[in-house]
Amino acid sequence: MRAFGITYDTGFTSGGTTTHEPFLPDIVQREMRVIRDDLRCDAVRITGGDADRLEIAARAAADAGLEVWYSPFTNGLTQDGLFAFLLDAAERAERIRRGGARVVFLTGSEVSLFTDGFLPGGSLRERTALLADDPAAFRALLPRLHADLNAFLGRVVGEVRGRFGGRVGYASVAFEGVDWTPFDVAATDSGYRDATNAGTFAGALQGQLARLGPETAFAVTEFGCGTFRGAGDLGGRGDSIVEWGDDARPVRIAAGTVRDEGEQALYVREMLEVYDGVGGVDAAFVYTFARWDLPGTAGDGGGTGDGAGDGTGGGTGGDPERDFDAASFGVVRVLPPGAARGPYAELGWEPKAAFHVLAGFGRARG
Repeated sequence: MRAFGITYDTGFTSGGTTTHEPFLPDIVQREMRVIRDDLRCDAVRITGGDADRLEIAARAAADAGLEVWYSPFTNGLTQDGLFAFLLDAAERAERIRRGGARVVFLTGSEVSLFTDGFLPGGSLRERTALLADDPAAFRALLPRLHADLNAFLGRVVGEVRGRFGGRVGYASVAFEGVDWTPFDVAATDSGYRDATNAGTFAGALQGQLARLGPETAFAVTEFGCGTFRGAGDLGGRGDSIVEWGDDARPVRIAAGTVRDEGEQALYVREMLEVYDGVGGVDAAFVYTFARWDLPGTAGDGGGTGDGAGDGTGGGTGGDPERDFDAASFGVVRVLPPGAARGPYAELGWEPKAAFHVLAGFGRARG
């Protein structure tokens, strides 16, 4: 694996708000230093749906010496709106690249689900309901989806290459059927191991790599799990234990949820070893640095150790019914103002056990 890194969310837009509030540029700069100096990451994937925030975070990452994966992740745009957003983002990314930074540009993330017009439904909720509730009907839509999506991406790539001089990719999900011919980087957000694919995961990964030609790099742009007992079996579906309100804020967490930082730490460590051990993975990104929209409660989070042992342990996290961080894939635990303790307290969070696993992995890489 040439590079390992982590996702940094600048704010996914939903319900009239974003998943990163407040967004403070001075804090962003300091957190990029943490990612580089403390986690020892080589790269960071910058995501979000606000153009200015993406650029601010990408510049901070470049200043910290990180390789920047400039990755717009929008929600609710039309295809024309997304097209314009991506071209503007490519120009911003190119200005950063010309300043001397290492920059990879991704032409969107999972756009068939989050953009109007590729699948039936006027919202993300309606489109994901179709996927979950009527798999047969969803499969029948795939040939048309593949054709429409590849036509859109082909048009985007052609325009982006006139604006951006670095490597170009796209962050896909498994069902999208992307034609990778126009791209330098084939990236997948479907990098999660769970109970349904654990037995076939390694073989499927090898198959993905084998299908790509040597001229196309392969990147895993998402993998990780939540911070509760059983999260590893759910993989990418870990936030399903949260009930969300219409304002895109958490209402309650599933009864009986048991916080377990050790399970998250062990999962992250095992997946890093998988992606580092298999030949052909260019880069892999843990999802995610923080979920500011899933705060924890004051109490013993149990993440103050080095995480380099057996990956077990946990902590109470305070009030379990309000400990939304149990559902968070973040390697840090966001806390209410003034509640954080330790060396990162002024940033509003505490490291979890998975944080220390990443730091140890980075140190071992040198």
